[in-house]
Amino acid sequence: MSDTGCSKYVPTGACDCQTMADMVASGLSEDSTMLLCSLVDSAIVDGTAGLTDGLNCLYLVTCAALVFIMHGGFAMLCAGAIRSKNTMNILLMTILDAAVSAICFYLVGSVPTLLLDGEQPNGFIGNQMFALSNFVNYNANPGHWQDWVFQWAFAATATAIPAGCVAERFNFNAYLGYTVFISAWVYPVVVHWVWSSWGWLGYWKSAQAAGGHLFRSGMIDYAGSGVVHMVGGFAGLCGCILVGPRMGRFDSNGKPVDMPGHSATLVVLGTVLLWFGWYGFNCGSMLLISEVDYAQVVGRSAVTTTLAGGMGGITALVLSFFRRKSWDLVQVCNGVLCGFVSITAGAAVLEPWAALIAGAVGACLFNGVCTLFLRFRIDDPLFACPMHGFCGIWGCLVVGLLAKQSYVYQVYQGTHVTNGSDDDPTNDIDSIDNYTPTGTHVTNGSDDDPTNDIDSIDNYPYGLFYPGGGGRLLASQVVGVLVIIGWVCGNMVPLFYTLKWFGVLRISPEEEQAGLDISKHGGSAYNHITGAPMGLSGKVDKGHHL
Repeated sequence: MSDTGCSKYVPTGACDCQTMADMVASGLSEDSTMLLCSLVDSAIVDGTAGLTDGLNCLYLVTCAALVFIMHGGFAMLCAGAIRSKNTMNILLMTILDAAVSAICFYLVGSVPTLLLDGEQPNGFIGNQMFALSNFVNYNANPGHWQDWVFQWAFAATATAIPAGCVAERFNFNAYLGYTVFISAWVYPVVVHWVWSSWGWLGYWKSAQAAGGHLFRSGMIDYAGSGVVHMVGGFAGLCGCILVGPRMGRFDSNGKPVDMPGHSATLVVLGTVLLWFGWYGFNCGSMLLISEVDYAQVVGRSAVTTTLAGGMGGITALVLSFFRRKSWDLVQVCNGVLCGFVSITAGAAVLEPWAALIAGAVGACLFNGVCTLFLRFRIDDPLFACPMHGFCGIWGCLVVGLLAKQSYVYQVYQGTHVTNGSDDDPTNDIDSIDNYTPTGTHVTNGSDDDPTNDIDSIDNYPYGLFYPGGGGRLLASQVVGVLVIIGWVCGNMVPLFYTLKWFGVLRISPEEEQAGLDISKHGGSAYNHITGAPMGLSGKVDKGHHL
């Protein structure tokens, strides 16, 4: 086509100047040409926006479903790791974790959390959306109902973790009490601190929020090593210490007596289901999938998650062989899960080789803490606190050591001010005052200084072990770990102590001896002709009275 006369037309909408010249040459008036190009452009933009929203919604709902599948993993893992006479009890608790947390998170839990902050936002707690009221008006992404579903799936996960710590002797009413308390209060506040754009602790904190980032950095917990796993793990630790060990767990000299679970098959099935669901947990935490950067973060998260879990399992296998001279199946399962917990905070910001380190150290840490628990006569039947609580600590700290600068910038781009103080609105990234007629959009000073560019990578603290990384991110991670432990224990200890004072924390010795299934739930999970459960050898296990 000829370009005669092209230069006289200003590109409009979907049409470049040559297309416009050709349309005019074909007989259309200039006004009609400009109108048609604008209409075509609007149609393309509207269609693309709709497709983008639909894709992001489908992605997040799918990831929420994957996270929810983890409850099946928790159920199978917990059931297999305890004695058969308590199977129905632990399965019921797992189902109710999801049901109770859904109602509590709907009524009040979404208020303190990250979904919105209302008209008077603050760094400690949200103040809107009781029973999702005004959700469409106040949500950061109006009408994105899938955001609530995804966040509830995480709340349900945090609520499910303590059940493994207090299994086989906890009163069912006390269990319901802590489930409501965690899902409605303890967990949502931590979420707000770390993941809200207004929370005082997080790397996500908006440049417009008062007070600036903690240490000009903030805590990175991408998918919840601290927010989810530490909350659940340390809540469970408080419970298992105050409720005391199971009958017969330690002999008269304080030495531990082995109480193996009744089904290695269920343990493996639970581990595989958790592995499957963890891809929704870590990959879904990007929340979006519609752009190239989002897709890269999601893909990288899948890689690091896989490597950390695999390395954790192999490390646990080697450790078990050197300690017991046997290849321990259950320890491999524990190691895999420790690797996943250890990578959850940094799945998006760690290199693959760093994920291997995270998984290996997590497995070693787990073994060491389990030994200490037994030495201090702390009875955690599934060792859920060493796995979720202490590996969660490690997951947060390894980010402060090994987070890669370019990955941090890719995930958190746009969250940090470039110069000056947050008290000066001209330094806020999204301040309208930064948009000059020349379109340079600098926040302070000139473009000759890269630290004044809105999206300068130099404004984003990263891992200490990288050259120039500094200690600001690590310091933020340490503070985050300490305040999460303090908040959880400060809330859960009074709750459990009150329940213990009223005598409703633990079941009676007779009920514990008979098993919770028969004493509390009216039956057994395994109804054999003999009326008793079968052991792994095929003989009747007379030690398990159902």
